[in-house]
Amino acid sequence: MKKLIQTLKNIWGIEELRSKILYTLLLVGIYRIGAYIVLPGINPIVLEQHSKNNAQTGILDLINTFAGGAFNMASIFALGIMPYITASIFMQLLTVLVPTFQKMQKEGESGQKKINQLTRYITVLVTMVQAFAYVTYLYQTSGPAIMDSYKAFFPITTVIILTAGTLFVMWLGERITDKGLGNGTSLIIMVGILARFPQAIGQELSFRSTRTGDILIFIIEIALFIAINMGCIMLIQGVRRVPVNYAKQIVGNRQFGGARQFLPLKVNSAGVMPIIFAQAIMFVPTMITMGMNNASLGKMFTDHTNGWYMLIYGGVVVGFTYLYTALIFNPKQISDNLKHNNGFIPGVKPGQPTTDYIGTIMDRITLPGAILLALIGILPGIIQLMFGMTQGFAMFFGGTSLLINVGVILDTLQQIETHLMMRQYDGLMKSGRIQGRQTSSAVQI
Repeated sequence: MKKLIQTLKNIWGIEELRSKILYTLLLVGIYRIGAYIVLPGINPIVLEQHSKNNAQTGILDLINTFAGGAFNMASIFALGIMPYITASIFMQLLTVLVPTFQKMQKEGESGQKKINQLTRYITVLVTMVQAFAYVTYLYQTSGPAIMDSYKAFFPITTVIILTAGTLFVMWLGERITDKGLGNGTSLIIMVGILARFPQAIGQELSFRSTRTGDILIFIIEIALFIAINMGCIMLIQGVRRVPVNYAKQIVGNRQFGGARQFLPLKVNSAGVMPIIFAQAIMFVPTMITMGMNNASLGKMFTDHTNGWYMLIYGGVVVGFTYLYTALIFNPKQISDNLKHNNGFIPGVKPGQPTTDYIGTIMDRITLPGAILLALIGILPGIIQLMFGMTQGFAMFFGGTSLLINVGVILDTLQQIETHLMMRQYDGLMKSGRIQGRQTSSAVQI
């Protein structure tokens, strides 16, 4: 405890770090206040009555999760940061598949500025499309909540306000990245997810307190929740270390190189993206089955406690893990960089053999990583079946919520520890340094 207090004093004693933390908390607080401001023309009391009867599934639940519940509340931040994430993923795929954007990415800081500017333009277009879709959604699910005197202006004003709201949230994320603790987009998403945690745990505790002996089950659930978080940390930080030697070079009277290092290949290079893609894909058959009005078939794509849902969802996650890893991981580029820096893997010839060797290792470690990622994706359904807990609390035992929370917290702690180590303070941990996700992906979620 004394060590913790001293660490907190050290953190607060660094003026630069203190200002970053306070600035981040200020912008996050502004975001959370905006999440409760309802769109003009909507009666919040009537909206609340209708939202209880309309449970979201698939991509709608994902948007609501990322927006911290603002989607259900018809807030000015209802779309949250999701359009920006969509635009960032689209630009990331373009930099992998289109030579023009690959060249732009290699231009350094100037090229990155161009990519960021294009991402913002695409965000505006995506937001406007999603805003029109959201207006249609509100008319279908919460029509009575829209005031009659405002219905003539509601579509156009809502599109404008939602677009401005998303751009403002995007700006908050960029400000946090530049002047705050970093990873602004990720922090905003994490805060939105965690905002629902106290309510979820309160509902679960209230549910357990109504029956004798269930408090013990609640304690077991909390212990299991901690254990799953620890396992998720191991998955995020797990790497396969490939030894790399660098040839010695003598320039004048000095010797350069000769160092022995490791090439860290992540077990889960794709991060949370396969789960996000899988949820989006599962939304398509959900819409088809809703049109067919087949309840039993619909459960296969909407009920996360259904066995068929778990099997299909897990398979899609595994497939997308391999696909996304292939898009963002380039063994040829790594091999060329090693050759350019006079590095080589012991026992493997430079060039194509090194490329094949790295690719083979990546294929092997991606399989267990994909299986574990799929297991995390279906864990909420498994846990809910095992303990009969409330759905809101079960969502924090896996899926996007768990991966994003753990990943962003690790990244934030790494930023804080870097400031401490730079000023010769002890780190946050007694042994070793905290490692973030260290993903090569341009989109850290």
